[in-house]
Amino acid sequence: MESSVSVLADLAGSLTRKSKQGLVLWAEGFREACCLHRVFIYCFRSRQLAIRTGQCFLLNGFIFLGSIFLLKSVIVPALQWILPDQCPQITSEDSCSCGGILEFYNFLRLGLVQLFYVFWFFPLYVLSLILSNIWYNDIAKHGFFAIEEYGASGTKLSDQKESQTSQKTVSKAKSTDFEGVMIGIAEQIYSILLLTFFFLEVYVIGFIPYIGKALNFLLLSWMYAYYCFEYKWNLSGLSLDKRLDFFETNWAFFAGFGSPCALAIFLFSPLVSYGVMAILFPLFVLTATGSEADKIVSLPRTKWRGAGLGRVPIFYGADYVSMKILALLPTQQGRAMPENKAL
Repeated sequence: MESSVSVLADLAGSLTRKSKQGLVLWAEGFREACCLHRVFIYCFRSRQLAIRTGQCFLLNGFIFLGSIFLLKSVIVPALQWILPDQCPQITSEDSCSCGGILEFYNFLRLGLVQLFYVFWFFPLYVLSLILSNIWYNDIAKHGFFAIEEYGASGTKLSDQKESQTSQKTVSKAKSTDFEGVMIGIAEQIYSILLLTFFFLEVYVIGFIPYIGKALNFLLLSWMYAYYCFEYKWNLSGLSLDKRLDFFETNWAFFAGFGSPCALAIFLFSPLVSYGVMAILFPLFVLTATGSEADKIVSLPRTKWRGAGLGRVPIFYGADYVSMKILALLPTQQGRAMPENKAL
C-alpha cells in the first residue's frame, strides 16, 4: 500500500515538474516571438532588409488591407445609399409598394460588390501571395546576413572578416557534389509534402466538435512556428531530420512562439486575417532568425536537472502519408529519404 502511494506521489511530482517546465518553455517561446524590437535593429543594419520589409507593409498593409477598409467603409455604404434596400429610403410611394425594385437594387448592389472582388481583390490576393513569398525569402536572407555581420555586442565585423565569411559561404555552396544536390532536392520535396499534408490535417481537425478549435489553434501555432524557423534553418544548412527532431523535442517552446501568429487567424475574417498575417509573418521570421532557441530551451533543463518534456510526434501523420507518396516515386529522391524517415 505504501509503495503504491509513493509511486502515485512520484508520478504526481513528475507531472507537476513537467507542467511547470512546459509552461516556462511556452512563455519563453511567446516572449521570443514578441521581441519585435529586433526587426528595427536588423532593418537599421541592412538597407535591403528595410526595403523588402517596407514593400511588404506597403503591399499587404496599405494596399490590401486598405482596399478592404475602402470597400467596407466607403463603397458598400455608398451603394447602400444609391441602391437602398428599405422602403423608407425611397421617396416614391408607388416604388415602395412594389418589392420588385428593392429586389433588383439588392441584386445589383451584390453584383457590383462581387465584381469588385473578382476584378480587384482576387488578383490582388494572388499577386500578394506570389510577391510576399519571394520577399519573405529575401527578408530572411538579409536578416540572417545582418545578424552574421555583427557580433554579440552589435559591433560591425571588419571588412576582411566579412569577405572571409562571404567567401566561405560561396565555397560551401560550390563544394556540394551531385549526391548532395540530389539529397537537397529530395529534402525539399519531402518538406513540401510534409507541410502540405500537415496543413490539411490542421484544416480537418478544426471540424472536430468541442475540442476542434483548441486543437486547431495548437497545430496552427506549431505550423507557423516551423514556417518561421525554417528560413533560418535553410540558411544555416541544418539537415531536415535534425530540424524535425529539435522541433518535436521542444514542442512547448514552439507552441508558444507560434501562438501570436495563430491568434491573428482567429481574430479576423479570412481576407483580413491573411492581410494581417502577411504583415506580421516577416516580423516573426526575423525574430526567429535572431532567436537562439537552442540556448533558451536548455536553461529549463538545467534548472530541472536535465529532465526534458519528451518528444511529441507532431508530424507523424503527415510524415506517414508523405513517405507513402515518396515510396511510389521510382527516382533517386525516393531512395534518398530513408534516413529522415523516423520522426
